[in-house]
Amino acid sequence: MIAMKTNEIRQTFLEYFQNKNHKIVPAASLIPQDISSSSLFTVAGMQQFRPYFIGLRDPFKDIHPGLAAPLGTKNVATIQKCLRTIDIDSIGDNKHLTFFEMLGNFSFGGYFKKEAINYAFEFVTKILKIAPEKLQISVFKGNDQIPFDEESYQIWKALGIKEKQFILGDQDDNFWGPIGEEGPCGRCTEIYNQGIEIWNLVFNEFYQKQDKSLEPLKIKGVDTGAGLERMTLITEFPDCQKQNKTIFDIDTFLPLIDYLKSNATYYEEKAGRIIADHFKASIFLISEGLAPSNVEQGYILRRLIRRIVKYQNQISLKQNFETELLSILQNLYGNYYPEILNTDLILKIFTEEKQKFAKTLQRGLKELEKMLDQNKKEISGKEAFYLFETFGFPIEMILEEMQNRNIKVNVSEFQEELKKHKEISRIGAEKKFGGHGLKNDDIIGKENQKIVKLHTATHLLLQALREVLDKNITQKGSDISSEKLRLDFPFPRKLTPEEIKKIEELVNQKIQEGLEVTREEKELKQALQEGYLGVFMMKYPDKVTTYNIGGWSKEICAGPHVKNTKEIGPFKIIKEESSSAGIRRIKATLTSN
Repeated sequence: MIAMKTNEIRQTFLEYFQNKNHKIVPAASLIPQDISSSSLFTVAGMQQFRPYFIGLRDPFKDIHPGLAAPLGTKNVATIQKCLRTIDIDSIGDNKHLTFFEMLGNFSFGGYFKKEAINYAFEFVTKILKIAPEKLQISVFKGNDQIPFDEESYQIWKALGIKEKQFILGDQDDNFWGPIGEEGPCGRCTEIYNQGIEIWNLVFNEFYQKQDKSLEPLKIKGVDTGAGLERMTLITEFPDCQKQNKTIFDIDTFLPLIDYLKSNATYYEEKAGRIIADHFKASIFLISEGLAPSNVEQGYILRRLIRRIVKYQNQISLKQNFETELLSILQNLYGNYYPEILNTDLILKIFTEEKQKFAKTLQRGLKELEKMLDQNKKEISGKEAFYLFETFGFPIEMILEEMQNRNIKVNVSEFQEELKKHKEISRIGAEKKFGGHGLKNDDIIGKENQKIVKLHTATHLLLQALREVLDKNITQKGSDISSEKLRLDFPFPRKLTPEEIKKIEELVNQKIQEGLEVTREEKELKQALQEGYLGVFMMKYPDKVTTYNIGGWSKEICAGPHVKNTKEIGPFKIIKEESSSAGIRRIKATLTSN
């Protein structure tokens, strides 16, 4: 086996599949831009290719957002940054991570099981030099609905894998997908070394509906993923189990861990691992324009930072650790992911949230102590939810505190309170004009008409950006008040005065043309096929509301809008600035408001 570091594995993997006639595609954003996605984050490399697997996008005809051109092939490869929070409570053990990288090769009808298995076997045994006899191979053993994966089993046997090396897995282990509530899925076969899964080959043969029923896919696809951190572990430490090495010992974690050990008064291994993992995840999320909030992706970011603060206090880590830790992270990843080099903005957002929670944490602990003055043996769910809602205490933090004191928490009652809270939030979100971030206090009385105009103007602005700058521009964030609108969008540089003027003039032209605004209910798939676009963060139902502004702007949106663009009045861009790395922000108003 060759001892390879992370950067070398990345490069070798891409070169290998490029030589196998695969198109190398850039990593997608951690925040999904597929408007039909039901996942908060990008959790796998296949996510950006989902439309190809289910036939919504043609690799030879349709524009791929990351390339601004068609893929031009059925076979692609990526290095994808991913973020999963389903295992957040397991972070700190030997194998779970929140942020990680996934090596992947994919095919949408170009090849299937034989080629995919041969590619993986050759890379592992010929490139990484892992002896075939040191591999373990899992295959799907079958059940009442889906048969044993005989084909994969025989392909592996033909490559020399012995009977004793096979593991027969059930549906929980060897049937992968879908991402979210529905989507492509299928049987998978995995490669293990030293008991560590290093490669998962998924063969997408089915589409799982929301009722869990399966339909055969018209295009059989290959979706393989190899965890980069795990692969680095077994190449950097060929006998990692005997050496007692984990993913936190590899080259992209060890410098972070060493820093924490050197700057903490009471260092604990689990706490150090959690801080290192959560810090890495937080920085990558912030670098993509995400800010902490109380909903969806922003809530996850807030939770990660607050857990960092908790464990920072637990090990007495120096107060301003984030500046030096960010510098270490930038040295590790900056060459490959330049978006994390926006130091000032990243530190501003991270530090503000950290300091905000540090203050409320002390108040929350005092409130908790008051609850415990009565010699309680249990904290009620309502009390736990009060700590959560008022002081930002995640339930797991409450549970940890109570476990140390041998006091129970009524978790089921807490979940009921949380469910009520989410329902209230959901109803409030439906008042946000299809995800454009309208302030609830503004959606009343005479202010409503101004907001409706600005909301419609936002759609015109977005389409103008596509025509003037780049036809693949998507919305990365928006906010509308009764006075102005704000629109965030991905673009690599500052706009020129000429471009700003051209965009403003184009919006005003469309306003003066008096375009009719047509509202229709459509099936989501039909709307997508007809060219309607939507807000990248929104999760849409099967049936959606669409707005067509004179055939020029076509958006999936909950509305409301004006009936004719002449109602909007003169449009004025008041500022263009950077929001975060690779994200620009335009603020605009209506001068007749």
